[in-house]
Amino acid sequence: MHVANRRRFLAFATGATAAASLSAPAIARERRIWRLATSWPRNAPGPGTTAARLAERITALSSGRLTVELHAAGELVPALEVFDAVSAGTVEMGHSAALFWSGKMPSAPYFTAVPFGLMPEGHDAWLTAGGGQALWDELYGTFGVKPFAAGNSGIQMGGWYRRRIEKLEDMKGLRLRMPGLGGEVLRRLGAAPVTLPPGEIFGALSTGAIDGAEFLGPWQDRALGLQRAATFYLWPGWHEPNGSAEALISAKAYADLPSDLQQLVTACCEVENRRGPAEAEWRNAAALAQFEEEGTVTLHPWPTEVLRAARLESEAVLAELAETSALDRRIRDSYSAAKTLFLHWGRVGRHALLSAQIDA
Repeated sequence: MHVANRRRFLAFATGATAAASLSAPAIARERRIWRLATSWPRNAPGPGTTAARLAERITALSSGRLTVELHAAGELVPALEVFDAVSAGTVEMGHSAALFWSGKMPSAPYFTAVPFGLMPEGHDAWLTAGGGQALWDELYGTFGVKPFAAGNSGIQMGGWYRRRIEKLEDMKGLRLRMPGLGGEVLRRLGAAPVTLPPGEIFGALSTGAIDGAEFLGPWQDRALGLQRAATFYLWPGWHEPNGSAEALISAKAYADLPSDLQQLVTACCEVENRRGPAEAEWRNAAALAQFEEEGTVTLHPWPTEVLRAARLESEAVLAELAETSALDRRIRDSYSAAKTLFLHWGRVGRHALLSAQIDA
C-alpha cells in the first residue's frame, strides 16, 4: 500500500474505532431536552404563539441538539409561578412578563412596562443600547435566572369596562384586573386592583366578579372574547405603553450549554423580539377596525382628569419604588434618562410625523 494511502487509511480506522467506542448514552448526552413553561393559554395570539414559535425555532435550528418542549399555563406549573419554577430548576425555561414579579422584585415591571413609560421601540433601545439589559441581568441574577426580551405585544389599550368611565369619581371601588404598577396606581385612585392570569379574565369579567379588565391590544383581547364580557373599551393604555415579553432561562442550564447553543438561544429570542411587535401592530390595527365595523363595542377615551391623576400617582409610585434599594434606584434613573432622551427626539420625530399625518 502506498505510504500516503496507508496514512489516510490508518487515520480513518482510528477515527472509526474512536466513534465506535462511544456508548449510546455518551452520544445521547449531546442531546438536551428543556421544558418551557408559559404564563399563557396554549396558542393564545401574541405571547402564546410567540412562546410556541420560540420553542419550535430553537429545536429546529439546533437540529434537535436542544429540544424545547412547550407547556402552557397550568399544564406544568401555574401561570403566575413560572419565574419560581425557572429559579428552582423545576423547568429550564419560561415565557412570561416581568410585571408579574413585582411582589418579589419591586422594579421588575420596568422590564415589561411602567405607567406612562417607554413605548416598544424606546424600550427595546433602552435594553439593547442604553444599559437596560445589564440591569435586568443583575436583578434576576440573584435568583439564578437569565432574562431575554422575546416578543412584544406593542402599545396596549386601556381595558374593558362594564360601565362608562366619565370622571375620576367613577373609579372608586371598582374591582379591576390590572397587574404591575398600573394596578398600584389604580389603587391610589380608589379602585381595587386584582391580579388574574390571562386564562381567567373572561370568566371573571363576564360574571361580574370584576368590573373591568385590561389584557393587551385589540387582537389578543378579541381572541379572549373580552368584547362579549364588557362593551366599553378605553384608550390609551397609559398603564402599559409597551408589552415586552420575556424568556426566562435557568442560569445553570444556560451555562451548561456549549457556546454555539447559547448563541442560538440568544438569536432565537432576538428573532421573536422583532417579529412579535410587527405582528401585533398589524393585527391590532385590523382587530380595532373590525370592532368599529361591528358597532357592538364603544371606544371611549380615558377622561382627562383620570389621565392627569394617574400620571401624578405614577410619578409618586416610581419615586417610592426607587427608594427600595440601590439597584431599584439605578434602574429607575437609567429608565428615566432614556425616557427623557426619547421624549425630546419624539417631539421632532415620531410625534411630529403623526400630528402631520392626522392634520394633513
